[in-house]
Amino acid sequence: MKLEGVLPFARTLLRTFCQPGDLVIDATCGNGNDTLFLSKLVGENGHVFAFDIQEQAITNSKQRLAEHKADQNVTFFHASHDQLIEQLPDHLSNNVAAAIFNLGYLPGSDKSITTTGSSTIRAIEQLLHLLKNEGVIVLVIYHGHDEGKREKELVLDFVKQLDQKHAHVLQYEFINQKNDPPFVVAIEKRG
Repeated sequence: MKLEGVLPFARTLLRTFCQPGDLVIDATCGNGNDTLFLSKLVGENGHVFAFDIQEQAITNSKQRLAEHKADQNVTFFHASHDQLIEQLPDHLSNNVAAAIFNLGYLPGSDKSITTTGSSTIRAIEQLLHLLKNEGVIVLVIYHGHDEGKREKELVLDFVKQLDQKHAHVLQYEFINQKNDPPFVVAIEKRG
């Protein structure tokens, strides 16, 4: 297949919007895959701010980064992504190049602990203030479970209403696959 899968496409977006030295956010660090990717992408002069509500996710992510010697430019927050403004330093306002979310639950963990539409929308609203012009928010939406379906509907309703003068919104998905495959929503802040 020559079409990019959902996760590779999400990383292509991050590569497009991020440069060495940038400030970026992993809003749902999970097992650390995106945190590691972002750490390497922004390099030693950049910084990653990684959030998760589960201590196990923070532990898993720290271990993954340490194994790859990529933990020097990452700060972890054991907090919900809807607490970005409260947790992050003030100098990030209008300076964040990119943020990524993997919505749903922590793979290999308690599936009853999930992201929710309301907290994700609050996080997006905060990120729109933190992003620099032409920065991007990438959401990988997993909706193969009940809360995921609710979150998908709420998030899509919200992003469709964003004023096109302030943001470009893209949806990337395979539409002929079974079992509720994940898809990407990308929001680019307009200058």
